[in-house]
Amino acid sequence: MSAEKFKLFSFNGKMKIMHLSWMAFFITFVVWFNAAPLVSVIADSLGLTTAQIKTLLILNVALTIPARIIIGMVTDKYGPRITYSALLAICSIPCFMFAVADSFEQLALARFLIGFIGAGFVIGIRMVSEWFPAKELGTAEGIYGGWGNFGSAAAAFTLPAVALAFGGPDGWRYAIGITGLMSLLFAFVYYFNVTDTPKGSTYFKPKKGGGLEVTSKNDLVLLIIMKVPMYATLALLGWKLSPAGVSMFTQDVTNLIYAGLVFVFLIDFYQTYQVNKHLFSVDVPEFERYEFKQVAVLNVLYFTTFGSELAVVSMLPLFFAETFALGMAQAGMVASSYAFMNLMSRPGGGWLSDKFGRKTTLLILTAGLAIGYLSVAQIDSSWSLPLAVVVVMACSFFVQGGEGAVFAAVPLIKRRLTGQIAGMTGAYGNVGAVFFLTVYSMVSTQTFFYVIAVSAVFGFITLFFMNEPKGHIAEVNEDGEVTLISVS
Repeated sequence: MSAEKFKLFSFNGKMKIMHLSWMAFFITFVVWFNAAPLVSVIADSLGLTTAQIKTLLILNVALTIPARIIIGMVTDKYGPRITYSALLAICSIPCFMFAVADSFEQLALARFLIGFIGAGFVIGIRMVSEWFPAKELGTAEGIYGGWGNFGSAAAAFTLPAVALAFGGPDGWRYAIGITGLMSLLFAFVYYFNVTDTPKGSTYFKPKKGGGLEVTSKNDLVLLIIMKVPMYATLALLGWKLSPAGVSMFTQDVTNLIYAGLVFVFLIDFYQTYQVNKHLFSVDVPEFERYEFKQVAVLNVLYFTTFGSELAVVSMLPLFFAETFALGMAQAGMVASSYAFMNLMSRPGGGWLSDKFGRKTTLLILTAGLAIGYLSVAQIDSSWSLPLAVVVVMACSFFVQGGEGAVFAAVPLIKRRLTGQIAGMTGAYGNVGAVFFLTVYSMVSTQTFFYVIAVSAVFGFITLFFMNEPKGHIAEVNEDGEVTLISVS
């Protein structure tokens, strides 16, 4: 693409939308990860135990899985402008609650609710897809995802300094409170400066609410199967909070959570059937069909890519500290090289997708990801630290490039369902994180990296069932008019 078509720092039209959207995403990740770099200070301030700290970290991701599904539906129905603005404003409330909390119970409730803001990523995927043509979409989504995702690293670097600047045992409260204020203020900035589509374009909405539309009976079965791991992961989180885990809940409460998850799954199953029951009586016109297997493959790939990133970012400082006898501060700085790669890796994955095709790029990056984690598994104290850092950074390029390539493909499946598809794929990233961190708690570090590599190999195999998006997506507006949207 020419420089005239994609001026990175232009603040007009589509570039204004892209920049404001990654800023919104950036703020959601600052808020979502604002406690992690301050956890030791918070623990000292309120006298928290190690078990309580672990509980807060678990609660931080618990709500994000269902939140991404819900936010995807809301985005498709009401548009990204209203949805993003509302999410930023509403989620500032639990952020302020966390800042003024005086007990573990108050912290736990606030942390659980803050997890909802982790769904913000999904909204921008739909927004960017509305403003950019298919030939630029991978790069645009990559910049949105990479620069926004950097919010977690920014929080790690800046919030301890902010807390220190305010001084005293309550400095952390001001640091957390400032992130909530950022979220609240930017909600208004976003609302008054964006539109859902360029002037004259149609915003296509789902024909029915309450569940993801599919276009064949086989796809309906596959959709229900793909929902099971998400509920299983929520059950796993419930187990971690049970007496067998960190003992936040009694066994009776844990059993109630399990029963609730079964009930919600049955409701979800019923809603999904209601949205798609017409498949048993009429055929969907050929021009309106899409293959859900495309979504399933992308779910598996994001499970490995973003799931492994969240898990590795959590354990990498300790890995470097133990392997190379570093202090935790030094180990944290070295480990941050993994997250820093987001700034160029994720846009790079999107750009490669635009240039060489979605499927080809995913095949190359997924193979590189598997080799990367196999290499990281070989790191031990006999290695030089610079070499270990280089291998980790190389691995992270394929991980985050793969994330960019996944979301270069997501918006090209079915325009009016982009939010829901992005929500499900994004949720699988969190499912992967919980799975890999659970594995990490049970096996050696080397085995942990091997497990991720095996999941990448599985993802590579599933890619052979994916078709390269090409041609047009057919959408029908509220007046029944058919529009063909180019995806190549």
